[in-house]
Amino acid sequence: MTETTPYDDDRARFTRQALARLVLCDHAVDVADAASGLVATENDVDTGPGGRVSQAFQLIELAERALASAVVFERERGSSWAEIAQYLGIGPAEAEERFAAVLGEWGTAFDVPYRLDETGRKRIPQLPTAAYDPAWACEKLDRWASLQNIGIDAVSSGLAMADPEEEPPPAVP
Repeated sequence: MTETTPYDDDRARFTRQALARLVLCDHAVDVADAASGLVATENDVDTGPGGRVSQAFQLIELAERALASAVVFERERGSSWAEIAQYLGIGPAEAEERFAAVLGEWGTAFDVPYRLDETGRKRIPQLPTAAYDPAWACEKLDRWASLQNIGIDAVSSGLAMADPEEEPPPAVP
């Protein structure tokens, strides 16, 4: 599929590292928002038996997704497997094996950014939404950070933007 979309030029303004960071930010917001649902007690009477366990379990799933995104980001910014593994409490080879699939999917999404749906007529982006449409992600995440009193432009201001004169660097294997 060689056709371009309006998002392709926008995405080219960002480094792969910045795109990976946006995905991590997006996943972190999902964790924070889900965790906030466990704070208030006033709706406990409306929650069925086991409901709070369900919410807490969802946090684990969202946190695992955020962890995988953090590993992708760290690899994109040049962190070694040894550096990543020390925070996971495992060896470098085990860390690499654990996250090989998610890193493979990330890399493949840049080589093959779309797949056709089952009808063969609609293109489905392979990148996570925050990386596929980074301008939208920056706006959404900056707004979220502002509402949480984290700061104005707290997300977009720290991203590594691509130099339009340079070829993008290859991903770290």
